[in-house]
Parts: sequence; C-alpha cells; structure tokens
Amino acid sequence: MNWLANVWKNNRSLIVFICLMSVFRSAVADWYEVPTGSMKPTIVEGDRILTDKMAYDLRLPFSHISLARLDEPKAGDIIVFDSTAANNRLVKRVIAVPGDTVTLVDNKLIINGQVLDYSLVDDEAGQQTYLENLAGIKHAIQVSKTPSVMQHFAPVVIPADMYLAMGDNRDNSADSRVIGLVPRSELLGKAERVLVSLDYDHHYLPRKERFLKDLYLAP
Repeated sequence: MNWLANVWKNNRSLIVFICLMSVFRSAVADWYEVPTGSMKPTIVEGDRILTDKMAYDLRLPFSHISLARLDEPKAGDIIVFDSTAANNRLVKRVIAVPGDTVTLVDNKLIINGQVLDYSLVDDEAGQQTYLENLAGIKHAIQVSKTPSVMQHFAPVVIPADMYLAMGDNRDNSADSRVIGLVPRSELLGKAERVLVSLDYDHHYLPRKERFLKDLYLAP
C-alpha cells in the first residue's frame, strides 16, 4: 500500500482535479461531438456542443438517477439523450411535450390543431430550407423535395414523461419517427451552444464562425 500512499502524496492536486472534473462533467455540464448531419443546419458535423446537464434534473453523478426535478423540457429545446431504442447518444429538438397532439403533413407540423408558421429561406436543387416557428423559437430546417414516408405521420397524443423529438434535417434524421417517443429518464441535458467546430472536409480546421455559437439565435 506504500506505493498508493506515494502516488496520492505526489499527485494529490492532479487526482483531486480529475475527480472534480469528472463529477462536473457527469452532473453539471459536458460537451459532446456531433458526428452526423441530422440537426443541420442548426448543428453541423464536427460541432462540439456544450450541454447543461442540470437543465432538467439534479442527478446522482455517473448515473441517470434523478435526485430532484429542476424543470421540464419545452418545445424547441435541443436535447441530448441516451436512446435505448437507438442504442446510441442522440441530439434532437423537442417538438411536442406531454399532453400535446401532433401530426406531420408534407413536412409541416400541426400541434394541437395549429399549423406552425413556415417561411422559405433557400430553394436548392433537391432540398429547401425553411424557417420554422416552434413555440416562439425560430430555427431553420432542411427538407427534401423528394417525397418519402418521413414527411408524414398520423396524429399522436404525447403521454406523461414522454417527448416527441425530431432532427432539423427532417428527411435525414433517425428520430421519434423511427425510434419512438423519448422517455424523460433518458435525458442527459439541454444543448446550449457550440464550443468549437472542426471541419472534417478541410483537415479538421476550426470553423471560426461557429465558435461559441448560440444554438437558439434565429438564423
């Protein structure tokens, strides 16, 4: 045991720092790399996003055990969650919350009988970009001009402690249309901003324009 005592004596500050940082990242705030384009154009491949892990719950560090509920996810929030159905960590936008009735028709959301406001921003070959107004949060979404089953779903009533979440890249996102509703117990936190973004297509050079970008600023 002498060697353990020596390691502690000689590296006490470093060990304490690592332990505190681990607890901080587990229970307070963390950053995650986004490897896919399912949230484009809001979040792009290579973004490292800062996530507030106390946005909804005070959790026991290194677990999903909630010690206290601090707030509830709202429509428009960008959430990070460990999806059991997808067997992966995902980043999506909350579309509908418990009690809502939601349907999708031709890539346009209807929530509680009201069609969301959409304004065309860009029209390219094969896809269009719209500004969607979701509960007062205006954000850009991408939709394909090619019809697909992803552009429609029948009305769904959201039960307690469940959320319907979708990617902003509407035709290229494995979200609630594929994996089902998101249980509240799977939430890790709320994504707030981009810390840093690396461009995979240009030798992983930083994208200066995305440094500390607020994910909720209207484009």
